[in-house]
Amino acid sequence: MSIADELYRKTCIDILENGFYDTDLEVRPRWADGTPAHTVKKFGVVNRYNLKEEFPLMTLRRTYWKSALDELLWIWQKKSNRICDLGSHVWDEWAGEDGTIGKAYGYQLGIKHQYKEGEFDQVDRVLYDLKHNPASRRILTNIYNFEDLHEMNLYPCAYSMTFNVTGNTLNGILNQRSQDMLTANNWNVCQYAMLLMMMAQVSGLEAGELVHVIADCHIYDRHIPAVKAMLEKEGFAAPKVTLDKSVTDFYSFTKNSFTVEDYQFHPFDFEIPMAI
Repeated sequence: MSIADELYRKTCIDILENGFYDTDLEVRPRWADGTPAHTVKKFGVVNRYNLKEEFPLMTLRRTYWKSALDELLWIWQKKSNRICDLGSHVWDEWAGEDGTIGKAYGYQLGIKHQYKEGEFDQVDRVLYDLKHNPASRRILTNIYNFEDLHEMNLYPCAYSMTFNVTGNTLNGILNQRSQDMLTANNWNVCQYAMLLMMMAQVSGLEAGELVHVIADCHIYDRHIPAVKAMLEKEGFAAPKVTLDKSVTDFYSFTKNSFTVEDYQFHPFDFEIPMAI
């Protein structure tokens, strides 16, 4: 069983056995039939993934890592909010009439800000500091821009990434205000593990630890049977994940820059309803 499987299992069991059910509260999310989408949750979940040990790709069910990477590059590399720039349909539900998701995610990362060294957007500032100021404790991004929230079709869930260099190792903390454990947990973990690997490589560093901090870590009521079925399975060993070493420019990475070998996973036979 992979470390990602072990942490996923531990987190879900804790939620199901010790979590808070919001059944009696008014909630914003709805199922497609209009019924309130209630959850059972835990507050303040922290999971740590050491990329020097293994890549955190879950095997209890398949994670479509290439689609996850495509979304990450859409946000961090293209800095786009246009649905047409994305290879998958994961954002279709939040597309406006103009074909964008509003001033959210990639849009925020692409806004330029003035620094004493010149103008940078958030991604380029991280890349600059990792090469020129690796000892800095100020290397971070934040896309939860209160000024623009009213123009975002969805408030950012994974909203902040903090990078920290220790010796020759690049570590990172992903802060997430809300996490749907069934549909999004390993998707997000894989995305930001790959981001850490890419940022490290182009900065002459090694990828180290990804710390995932989740404020509201929850399982939707209609997802509980699927999660319980997953927890009954015995996971496989983690696959081998490598990054094309010839790439030295962050903006040259593509969906094909990663190679995943020996990825075994259990079939997943559940239809997953989406709460909106």
